[in-house]
Amino acid sequence: MHVPVWQLLDNPGDTRILSQRKRIRRELLTSRTDWLDKRVGILGGSTTHDIRDMIELFLLSHAIRPSFYESEYAQYWQDAMFPNAELETFKPDVIFIHTTSRNIERWPELSDSADDVEALIEREFARFSSMWDKLHDAYACPIIQNNFEQPYWRLLGNKDASDPHGRAYIALRLNLLFARYARQHDYFYINDINWLSADYGLSKWSDPFHWHMYKSHPAIPAIPALARSVANIIKSIYGKNKKAFALDLDNTLWGGVIGDDGVEGVAVGQETSMGQVYSEFQSYIKAHRQLGVLLNVISKNDAPNAIAGLEHPEGTLKPDDFILIKANWEPKSRNLIDMGHDLNLLPESFVFVDDNPAEREIIRQQVPGVAIPELETPETYIRAIDRAGYFEVTTLTRDDANRDAMYKDNAARSRQQTLFTDYTQYLRSLEMTAVIRPFEPVYIQRIAQLTNKSNQFNLTTKRYSSQDIESAAADPANITLYGKLQDKFGDNGVVSVVVGRQENTALHIVLWLMSCRVLKRDMEFAMMDELVRLAKTRGVDTLVGYYYPTAKNAMVKEFYGKQGFTKTEEDEDGNAVWRLDIRDGYVNRQDVITVNGGEGHA
Repeated sequence: MHVPVWQLLDNPGDTRILSQRKRIRRELLTSRTDWLDKRVGILGGSTTHDIRDMIELFLLSHAIRPSFYESEYAQYWQDAMFPNAELETFKPDVIFIHTTSRNIERWPELSDSADDVEALIEREFARFSSMWDKLHDAYACPIIQNNFEQPYWRLLGNKDASDPHGRAYIALRLNLLFARYARQHDYFYINDINWLSADYGLSKWSDPFHWHMYKSHPAIPAIPALARSVANIIKSIYGKNKKAFALDLDNTLWGGVIGDDGVEGVAVGQETSMGQVYSEFQSYIKAHRQLGVLLNVISKNDAPNAIAGLEHPEGTLKPDDFILIKANWEPKSRNLIDMGHDLNLLPESFVFVDDNPAEREIIRQQVPGVAIPELETPETYIRAIDRAGYFEVTTLTRDDANRDAMYKDNAARSRQQTLFTDYTQYLRSLEMTAVIRPFEPVYIQRIAQLTNKSNQFNLTTKRYSSQDIESAAADPANITLYGKLQDKFGDNGVVSVVVGRQENTALHIVLWLMSCRVLKRDMEFAMMDELVRLAKTRGVDTLVGYYYPTAKNAMVKEFYGKQGFTKTEEDEDGNAVWRLDIRDGYVNRQDVITVNGGEGHA
């Protein structure tokens, strides 16, 4: 039976994903053209070719096209610690170290003293941490490391978890040391196989048959679950997370149909077991606001009924928790497209949550790119969304936490705009102030995050890790700028990034991007004014801008033309070069934003 690719990828427990990998890969590769190419190094403590193949499938589903370096069996330590011409030539963008409890070199003996056990733990941790340090020094790329699943057997039974000689205790201690290292190094990420193995079932995960027959750990049927987790980390690092929910109401956020059953008849709250299920689901959804995930409603309902349901006294979610509530009788596909326009988000930014399989299929057919979890019974809703990793956290910045407020502030700005007929007067009424300065350490993570998230307003579509941003800031040939924008409605945070590289008297703009939430606010002109000012202080007389077209950034095709540049080159693919002479006559492009307190500007 031909099973749709999305259905297999949504359910890594379905072993057909292993047997149909070639067909899945072929269909994914022909499904789009806007790939983000990344080089992934896999250093394995066991057989990894199946892991590599599964990681590839999940990355392709996130529009990341990987190429791989794969170590020989159990050569992870040697590949990391000794000169490796092949890996050096490969130049990995990310390194994944696949080790498990099978790779712990020494376990305690019951005769070991407490000091002996502590020394053993420190030596084992040092073996790994020295490897991570070496890899980072050599390749300066993100490193993903498995922690340890619990051992397959316990000599001491339950006491194994508390006695220092217990294998369960050793695995726990090492996991805590790994976690501490992750907190201290922003390039290092834990793939939590301790949790994955528990979720999958430790006995099946660690099935010794697969280890002794194939030297595969975890067991081969568990590999897709492992690979999805690794792919989720990689896609999060490179800005492929989802950003918003589009949520149905009836039989999704509560049980029953509000229009038929009335507020008093729907199931939510503590009075019934099913009401408790929906309350827990509402709490789970609401918690995503802390991550900066935008909550929205798309419901076939009369608007007053929808609001009444969200104001249910036992409900956790209230109308103020949502950015947009589209409750009407229009097709949900049209509402979702309109919602994307309203929020300046692409369809691929959304997770559409609806209990109705017919509605899910319509969205799947008519709005490609939207993530659509398969919902079955209400008590499984959380699992369906949570295991998919739509919002995998690799970094969490202050801007993420404030995103909900930022979008609500944008709604207030839209209402303000309706009061004016002159757009410049409207912009002045916002009382905008900007901070535009060279990259600063406090904003490095946000700047890197923005380079990996911004697609529509990104002229060269370059992607940077935190280490890349730090290197760019430290290079004296570069001018780097970040831009923060604030107005009377609130703070938008860091919304624009520019990197220019000076060669003689020309400044080549290798990166220019801006968050779409501040479109048409003249921030791009403020950034250009400051870039020109700094360029002149360095003896630059010409700015050179580049535009590389993608399926998503057509909106900035004429960006440099609007800034006064002249197009000097364009190839058949639309890649264009623009130039601006700034020796004489440059006039600041904007006068509605006060930049850096008014200092340094004409």
